[in-house]
Amino acid sequence: MRKISSIALSLLLGSSLLASDAAMQEQIDMLKKEIESLKKGQEKSDALVANVQKSSAMDKVKFGIDFRNAYEMLDYQDNLNNTSAQNNSLLTSRFLLSMSASPMKGLAFKGKLAVYSTWGSHLYVDDVPLKDWSANSKADDTVMRIKEAYFVYKNKMGSQPYVFSIGRRPSSTGFLANMRENEEIEGSPLAHITNMEVNGAMLKLDWSRFIDGAYTKFVYGRAHTGDITNVYGTDSSSNFAWGPYASTESEDQDVDFFVLLGDAYNDKKHQIMYEWAHIFNTKGKNLATNANAVDAGVADLFALSYKINGLSEDKSSFLGKSIAFASIASTRYNAKSGYTLNGSSNGGTANGHSFWAGVNIPDMITEKGKIGFEYNYGSKHWTPMTWAEDTAIGSKIAVRGEAYEAYWNFDLFGVKYLPSQIRYTYAQHDYTPNVNCSGWLPVEEADLVAQNLRFFVSYRY
Repeated sequence: MRKISSIALSLLLGSSLLASDAAMQEQIDMLKKEIESLKKGQEKSDALVANVQKSSAMDKVKFGIDFRNAYEMLDYQDNLNNTSAQNNSLLTSRFLLSMSASPMKGLAFKGKLAVYSTWGSHLYVDDVPLKDWSANSKADDTVMRIKEAYFVYKNKMGSQPYVFSIGRRPSSTGFLANMRENEEIEGSPLAHITNMEVNGAMLKLDWSRFIDGAYTKFVYGRAHTGDITNVYGTDSSSNFAWGPYASTESEDQDVDFFVLLGDAYNDKKHQIMYEWAHIFNTKGKNLATNANAVDAGVADLFALSYKINGLSEDKSSFLGKSIAFASIASTRYNAKSGYTLNGSSNGGTANGHSFWAGVNIPDMITEKGKIGFEYNYGSKHWTPMTWAEDTAIGSKIAVRGEAYEAYWNFDLFGVKYLPSQIRYTYAQHDYTPNVNCSGWLPVEEADLVAQNLRFFVSYRY
């Protein structure tokens, strides 16, 4: 009897354990299902957050800062008239606020606001009229101005990629000039003939599927708006009140331009760029009145530039990190009958040419520092559109004579956010310097030496 009781107890305990194991397994299975459900929910949540973050990022405007402070020494010697002028302490600050936004793939807006002032300057400078495309590049007052503002749309027409853009283009510190400004990213045009803010519409066609890096840009824009001072006023010859943005003056017309530029070849080591610019109704003088006038004729500017990025195949070597470039350019100004234009008159032409060469080598002192040497030559009638050249003594690229330059680009304290420079520029002007449109007037003989020593430190982020 006792034996049977033991067997019964064992069977009862065994069945209880089996029942307990089954219940436990059931609970484990339920927990597994709940965990899988939570995992799927988390994945959906992560995907939703990622989409929200992506959408939010595309909706945001991203900002960047470039704040530069410079100390400069300037010296001018007019050997023709035996006079001189100096400034041993020119202090300037330039603040650039960049912005970009991309609400959808293939469409973006880019902009840049600028303040470029001398230390102790007035709030407004009104004694010297400044064009909106040149005021950003000349140290003057503390007014914030638009330096760049444009949108870019990218798409394809069949197999042909294209880009359309309109607004104030990134057309200063262009190809080759960016190195002497310690700028990693270059502007759009060739700085040899165009280095100024440009308002225009651009169409870019990409040819890289045929030739490495090749493309062409077509740009049409306006550099000068004609006289619109008779706004709801009266004309000198009548009592008629003219409407806004209109004038009866025929001597001050709009100055438009057409530019064709691009890369002929670019495999990241060898780069060849070209540019042709045609200017309509450009500035000169009226022979009958001897007054300055627009619509005095037309101008054509040409440039062909070459850069080699690395003088050896070993990119880690001194020569492999060195850059060399050369550029040739010409300008041709054709005056209308009854006008003079840059030395030409009554349908004649004034032809100028220029040569620009330079090297950019590792400084062998800092990790990424570079030392550069450049040479410029310009003939008597050489007149490019380079008034945005960031040199306090004027555009050395536009020199009618010879210019020599040496600079050292480095990161202050080795901090990449503090790009800095020491630069010396020497210019020998054999003819009237091309400063603030004065080059449009008939060229006179000159013997002017200009020198500029500059040190700057920037904060870029």
